[in-house]
Amino acid sequence: MKYVAVLFLITIMVSCNSSNSNNNTPLEEPIDFSEINEVEINEYLTANDLVSLKTSTGLHYIIKNQGDGAKPTTSSNVTVAYKGYFLDGSVFDQSTDGLSIGLNQVIAGWTEGIPLFNEGGNGILLVPAHLGYGSFDYSTIPGGSVLVFDIGLISVN
Repeated sequence: MKYVAVLFLITIMVSCNSSNSNNNTPLEEPIDFSEINEVEINEYLTANDLVSLKTSTGLHYIIKNQGDGAKPTTSSNVTVAYKGYFLDGSVFDQSTDGLSIGLNQVIAGWTEGIPLFNEGGNGILLVPAHLGYGSFDYSTIPGGSVLVFDIGLISVN
């Protein structure tokens, strides 16, 4: 009898949770920050006297040194030294010793941007929100943020 009561309680809890998901509360929709991010990136470039190239997806990049080693693909495993910061200069992450990771396991801005360099190359990626973490907060990164990365491609593994 005790098990029947527990089973009954679990059934009620599941039913209540199911009905809550069907109420008329709208889910939060993602916001397209593309136009806002483009303005922010251009203002950053102007303020810092930088000139970037731009891909068809909206990724801005500056190649300081192309490098002369192997060129990664979007599925390569690479070792990258980087500093990630916001347009105001606040650093949110960095690895000076290098991070080894697959380019199919990172934000779209890295998957697209790192293969623009050869091994030994370095530069800057300016990643709009839709190629980063999107319009929702992620850890310490506010939704809609442009992310700036100083990148050094140490090796293609």
